[in-house]
Amino acid sequence: MTGGVYRSRFRSGPRRARRRIAMAAGLTLACAIGLVTPTATRAGVATNSTADHTTFEELEGPFADGPSVTAACLHCHTNAAKQLHQTTHWTWRYDNARTGQTALGKQNVVNNFCISVQSNWPRCTSCHIGYGWEDASFDHASETAVDCLVCHDTTGAYTKPATTAGHPDPSLDLAEVARNVGPTSRANCGACHFNGGGEDGVKHGDLDTSLIDPDFALDVHMDADGLNFQCATCHTTGGHEVTGSRYAPTAIDRLGIDVPGHTDDTRATCESCHGLTPHESNSKLNDHTDRVACQTCHIPAFARGERMTKVRWDWSTAGRMNSDGKPYHEEGSHGYTTYTSKKGDFVWGADVTPTYHWFNGIIRYTKPGDTIDPADVVVINAVEGSADDPDSRIWPFKVMHSRQPYDAGQSVLALPHVFGQDDSAFWTNFDWPKALQAGMATQGIPFSGAYDFVETQTYWPLAHMVAPKDDALSCNECHAKRGRLADLTGFYMPGRDTFPWLTMAGWSLAGFTLLGTIVHGLVRIVATARARVRGG
Repeated sequence: MTGGVYRSRFRSGPRRARRRIAMAAGLTLACAIGLVTPTATRAGVATNSTADHTTFEELEGPFADGPSVTAACLHCHTNAAKQLHQTTHWTWRYDNARTGQTALGKQNVVNNFCISVQSNWPRCTSCHIGYGWEDASFDHASETAVDCLVCHDTTGAYTKPATTAGHPDPSLDLAEVARNVGPTSRANCGACHFNGGGEDGVKHGDLDTSLIDPDFALDVHMDADGLNFQCATCHTTGGHEVTGSRYAPTAIDRLGIDVPGHTDDTRATCESCHGLTPHESNSKLNDHTDRVACQTCHIPAFARGERMTKVRWDWSTAGRMNSDGKPYHEEGSHGYTTYTSKKGDFVWGADVTPTYHWFNGIIRYTKPGDTIDPADVVVINAVEGSADDPDSRIWPFKVMHSRQPYDAGQSVLALPHVFGQDDSAFWTNFDWPKALQAGMATQGIPFSGAYDFVETQTYWPLAHMVAPKDDALSCNECHAKRGRLADLTGFYMPGRDTFPWLTMAGWSLAGFTLLGTIVHGLVRIVATARARVRGG
């Protein structure tokens, strides 16, 4: 596991006192620049709504299904669905003008978890902000297919089963949920983002259900008894488009504190609140901010909450049966699944030390059909940057390691059809050739019939679970020969790097200095002794 394990200091300390300090300083700043407004709350989320949805006749119900609720919402919110149709949350597609790569996004890219959305739609689209995306023919122009409740429910009761293409649990009282909508919360966003990869905490490493009600030690901004930031506090929205992107992240922000209407109107960076010189009375730390991301020092470990995160997935072992010829699963002493016939072997980690990389915001994706070299590790989302690049800074990442199928006849990543009751779904028949043939056909990539497994990696930049400043990295954790940045090359770092000739010159100078001191001392001793003899 790259980076090893970092055992946390964060769960101890005078929690309440630290919260009060954070609230006094941080909340003042937050209110001053418009992050939050100290108004009445619902479910812990600041709100200044001028409408009481419990009084609306349109929401009395009963509602037969989710689209019926949306139709009622659209009576008042006439442009909401049209706005959502333009967002990446809806399209699951992203075109990156900076790299020239098009047709990225969740529905198109390859990953090293469940590998591919296409051909597995109903399972994957359970986390879509819509209803009924069951296959490639889904009508993205349908306004009533938009799911308003998944982002605005405040009851905590709204759920979408994992296999029904985004439709809500049929046992829910949808009218009750609709009458109790409000601003988005950590729980709303986390319903999908905490459970990416199919289970709580699996994918990102810095996002899991621990953040629904976190304490100060876990995240200084989201601390439920402190600043109580919601996701939208930083990931601000305009026309329902949420700022921040995994396909084109901002690696370095030179604009500084964001003043709405005057700068870029996004707070999805640390600098947009803390500025470019955030360390008061410490100019040496501020000297690092142009080369080191804030997250590098202030997120010293990931998976620090109540949940572990998956750090390795080996598909090559999937399909084994027990002695009765039936699928089975195994659990480790930590209570997490370590093997399942459907998916293979897993390795989990907690308090994991990040991997560090120079990063300039450019990520290039290995797309379906791209040629790979199976002799090397395939980096599915290669992050770019270097010490010589002024747009690069040192960032922390979770690196996900997997072993997944590839087409050995064409040297391309294979895209299995895993979910469904049909005979070609791997989770039904455990037949790799059938599953690969069906999955690749949905993307117009022929399957040669030959397959094997290849090592892959994906990089997940870390930006959540920000530790208290007292638990930030110390100087010696990086400025040391075997420190955290030992493998990061291309630059000179004091305390870690040496030049042999300079070391030799330094020790030689020190030796000559010592020798000169000794000689000088001896001369003084002899001279003093002679003077005493003459004087006697």
